[in-house]
Amino acid sequence: GEESGNFLNLVELKNDCDNDSLLIQVNPAGPTCHKGTGNCWGEENTPNYGFFSTLETIIAERVANKDTAKSYVASLFSKGINKVAQKVGEEAVETVIEAMDNNDALFLYESADLLFHYLMLLQAKGFTLKDIEAELKGRHK
Repeated sequence: GEESGNFLNLVELKNDCDNDSLLIQVNPAGPTCHKGTGNCWGEENTPNYGFFSTLETIIAERVANKDTAKSYVASLFSKGINKVAQKVGEEAVETVIEAMDNNDALFLYESADLLFHYLMLLQAKGFTLKDIEAELKGRHK
């Protein structure tokens, strides 16, 4: 970064189990390649939100497959965005109800349902978690 002014801010540095490799996690401040690109391999940098990214991919695949007989996701999408949005509302109400009780297992169950259906609604509207992240980052002061 001396010449470019772009830096990699260290998040974490770890050894592997037999101490012959390092895992270096960083947050880039600017492009990471001297050519001004996000990396040196010509690949697109895509954010990874762990299993939530996996779910986004699964939802997209099931929507594209359109096998409404075997896929709940495809079945719900086939009914239109209003039904997907309605399902998010139902799951939100169920999550709120469980939040007021003392059953943590049911609260987590309904929270998972809410997040799953919200991921579906995001895709139905043409958005992803990356879009939500950008919105939240834009609000951060």
